[in-house]
Amino acid sequence: MMKLAIISALVASTAAFAPSVLPKATTSLNAFEAELGAQEPLGFYDPLGLLNTADQAKFDRLRYVEVKHGRIAMLAFVGNLVTRAGLHLPGNIDLSGTSFDSIPDGYAAISGPDAIPQEGLGQLVALVGILELFVMKDVTGNAEFPGDFRNGALDFGWDTFGPKTQLRKRGIELNNGRAAMLGILGLMMHEQIEGNPVVGLFLNYN
Repeated sequence: MMKLAIISALVASTAAFAPSVLPKATTSLNAFEAELGAQEPLGFYDPLGLLNTADQAKFDRLRYVEVKHGRIAMLAFVGNLVTRAGLHLPGNIDLSGTSFDSIPDGYAAISGPDAIPQEGLGQLVALVGILELFVMKDVTGNAEFPGDFRNGALDFGWDTFGPKTQLRKRGIELNNGRAAMLGILGLMMHEQIEGNPVVGLFLNYN
């Protein structure tokens, strides 16, 4: 089931790179050609036509989802790099003495004979649900752009940047998120290939 889900996700992702004949741009499409993310070398790129009849509200919703998924993917990819480099939390993950460094890397950490206890997985799912429903969202209604979760508290000097710098930093985050989504998908795919778990620095040929 896991392999089927990953293959389906990969097919959906690679569709973005397949050549296609786009319909003539409509007024709706023209409105988004100058949006953040429509940049070199592809420019405005919507091979699936998701924005053919979209208004600004739909575009903002799609951008919100893209940014959030990109952030999750960046955390997932860096998490893979850190754990596969041998860096783990000290101590034990449960009261029975299961150490953090005994948990396998990647998908095997949540599924398989050596995965974290089911109670621990349930706690992780609950934490993600709480963050999704109550924290990682525009709670105050004062977001300046899709994905703005500062909520009047977590600023980190954002307001000290000028408009051009803010736009550049948002573009960097968007592109890094796109790359991370492809990166983590690639790691997940290679984990399912027998005898070839992960490409790159962490591949260990026997």
